Amino acid sequence: MYRLVITVEADQDLDALYIDGYQRWGEDQADKYYDAIILHFNILCDNPYLFRAVDEIRKGYRRSICGKHSIFYRIHGDAVEIMGLVRSQNRFNT
Repeated sequence: MYRLVITVEADQDLDALYIDGYQRWGEDQADKYYDAIILHFNILCDNPYLFRAVDEIRKGYRRSICGKHSIFYRIHGDAVEIMGLVRSQNRFNT
């Protein structure tokens, strides 16, 4: 299993997604979504090669989807580094 590293930028993204969820849907739903993201990080650490590389976005990055967010990460030595979380922007999102 790889160890988890969350960059400062990704940590800020986590804070922002929690605040947004709290404001939109309330504390219980924000907690559930945040917990799902953290659980997804564990999946990435268990099998980081499961999700495809997105070198066309940034060399060495991979992307995984959790809920309405793309999680961008890279594998660096024995670590999975979470680089950022981006809310999917499509016409079906609220």
